[in-house]
Amino acid sequence: MKELVAAMAKALVDKPDMVVVKEVDGAQTSIIELHVAEADLRHVIGKEGRTARAMRDILYAASKKLGRRYHLEIIEPKKKS
Repeated sequence: MKELVAAMAKALVDKPDMVVVKEVDGAQTSIIELHVAEADLRHVIGKEGRTARAMRDILYAASKKLGRRYHLEIIEPKKKS
C-alpha cells in the first residue's frame, strides 16, 4: 500500500523526490502518512479535496482485497520560524 500511495503522489507533484510515505501499523488499521513539499500540497489535496478523496477511495478499494483497513493522512510540512 505504501508503494501505491507513493506512486500516486509522485505522479501528481512537481518535486517527486520530496515525497515520503510512512506506514504506521496498528492492530486492525494501518495509517499511511504522506509527506510532500509545501508547494506540492495543493496538488495532492486538489480542488475542494477531490484529489485526496480519490486517493483515499483507491486505497480503500485496494485494502478491501487485502482484508485490512488503511487510512491516508496527508501531513502538512512544518513551517520554518
